[in-house]
Amino acid sequence: MNQIKAKIDNPLSELISDEIFELLEAHGLIDEKAVRDYQIRKKFKSLRAGKISAGDAIDAIREEYPYLQFDTIRKIVYQISK
Repeated sequence: MNQIKAKIDNPLSELISDEIFELLEAHGLIDEKAVRDYQIRKKFKSLRAGKISAGDAIDAIREEYPYLQFDTIRKIVYQISK
């Protein structure tokens, strides 16, 4: 059988392969909030590397995640890894 697989958007592609991501997602083992927070921290680091102020970087991220408050994003990006 020739099955057409839809290309998934693997937000962790620099960490795990698409196949592993699909497998974990299929078994409900992906924490969507943790993935979102990872993407926010990655975007923040990228913006800061481009000499954008922390406040402006957080405002830019808020445009992508309008449901999050400024302080919530600030807590995410400055969260100490456990």
